[in-house]
Amino acid sequence: MVEYRVRSFGELMDALRDVRLGRGELTQQQLADQLGVSRSYVADLESGRSNRLVDLVFDVLRVLDLELVIRRRGGSDG
Repeated sequence: MVEYRVRSFGELMDALRDVRLGRGELTQQQLADQLGVSRSYVADLESGRSNRLVDLVFDVLRVLDLELVIRRRGGSDG
């Protein structure tokens, strides 16, 4: 099972991009269509451009000595 431990917005976006690419080459456009946003918005997110709200969440996690772990639902890759 692939698991990502993320400590910043950039690491979060890197992990989500890796998962997107690992799921049968889901394109940014296909993801954007499913989310109801533009492809350029998805590209901006994946490039790790700062998002103040998410940055604040990671600041809170750091202060509370917590980490965010991303893994597939159900705990398996299958």
